[in-house]
Amino acid sequence: MIFRTATRQDLPAVLALLADEEKVVDPASVVIDEAYERAFEAITGDSRNEMLVLADDDGAVLGCLQATYIPGLGKHGAERALIEAVRVRADRRGAGLGRELFERAVERARQRGCALVQLTSNKRRTEAHRFYASLGFARSHDGFKLAL
Repeated sequence: MIFRTATRQDLPAVLALLADEEKVVDPASVVIDEAYERAFEAITGDSRNEMLVLADDDGAVLGCLQATYIPGLGKHGAERALIEAVRVRADRRGAGLGRELFERAVERARQRGCALVQLTSNKRRTEAHRFYASLGFARSHDGFKLAL
């Protein structure tokens, strides 16, 4: 497996993963509009954001996540890593790819000097919650969102 920062060439595969977590979406069917292009450029152009992918030896993207590094005064001024948009291709789940993706992302945050890695997850994703707990994540806070 290859763990790396996503390139523009990976955008269709990443969007396919995000489109439907229950089935495999063909990256060729994904329409990439100006909004997606802008968002991807904003992520890749910002040193505090990364779209990370796990690919097989042939380059097929099997998993992704976005890491955002947040500066703060808590934890003695250390950054924290926020992980979002986590997906593993539906037909490849259960083989340890998600664990590998997370272990590598957490190590990346550790090397950067982050004091904490945090994430939020939809309350309905109970399988994902069990997975995060198996990685050592604790349910320590309640999250709130305001749709705009």
